[in-house]
Amino acid sequence: MTEASSCTLSFRDNDIVTDPQKSLEELTEALGEKPDNAEYYCQRAYAHILLQNYTDAVLDAKRSLELQPNNANAFLRKGEAEFHLQNYTSAEDAFKKGHELDPSNSAFSTWIQKCQEQLNVSPRPEQPSNQQTSSKYKYDWYQTESQVIITVMIKNIQRDDVQVQFSEKKLNTHVTLPSGGNYSLNLCLLHPIVPEQSTFKVLSTKIEIKMKKTEAIRWEKLEGQEESHLKHFKPESTHKYPSSSHYTKNWDKLVGEIKEEEKSEKLEGDAALNQLFQQIYSDGSDEVKRAMNKSFMESGGTVLSTNWTDVGKRKVDVNPPDDMEWKKF
Repeated sequence: MTEASSCTLSFRDNDIVTDPQKSLEELTEALGEKPDNAEYYCQRAYAHILLQNYTDAVLDAKRSLELQPNNANAFLRKGEAEFHLQNYTSAEDAFKKGHELDPSNSAFSTWIQKCQEQLNVSPRPEQPSNQQTSSKYKYDWYQTESQVIITVMIKNIQRDDVQVQFSEKKLNTHVTLPSGGNYSLNLCLLHPIVPEQSTFKVLSTKIEIKMKKTEAIRWEKLEGQEESHLKHFKPESTHKYPSSSHYTKNWDKLVGEIKEEEKSEKLEGDAALNQLFQQIYSDGSDEVKRAMNKSFMESGGTVLSTNWTDVGKRKVDVNPPDDMEWKKF
């Protein structure tokens, strides 16, 4: 370790504030030699917060707490990062746990009050799930292997006028409109998500909300009650989207289990067709796989092509069967 990185042993908050990027680099180097040092992770979380890398800060704070569960400062950093990600419920929970460990630290009380102020302006839970103040604004959703994406079609909205709160199975969105009115979108999700890895951004023509799936499964619908008899893994979605998510390893394990199970089954109808598509993808070249991924994603699941020469040079349009109608929700 260099002399500079050894200074992380006595890093103070003021040191990190002075040069957060340098601190981040030195702490990363220190963790390379001492990967189980809870304090290093806690300090690096603070550097990430100063650099506005809030998702990375949450991960570092969680790792610090895994190594040292009673680290009040790690709860403070986790809460700060969650707050900036607008995960106010998770942030408040972290601050409360930290306050129990260190009641003399007034920062916890201040942050808890900030969280409660934000939660108080969020849409009230007794409102119907899809109640909208202005019915002219519509939303649509689609999914990839690792995310569920919702687009709310509202133009010319400022970032500060949008509040999105993620929890495990709920999404609360509140928008202050340029006209002075309000728009609310409150959803009870079909499957759980990872709040700390879910984000949103405000564009000139829409609000885009990305929710991180906890499992690489295909959602049959956006809202509702999850049925216990449904499989948490759908063979037909096995290779729909290549993934670089944190769940790749478990995903591969599930694929192997499903394949072994299918060997002992005689499939019919849609299941047999899905197995055929899966086999074509598995045995296909890189171009075949790219063609299948691109055509399926761009067409909303209505087209599945193996011809990269064709679909590689154009956008694949939605093409539902003759007896079906494509609708946006």
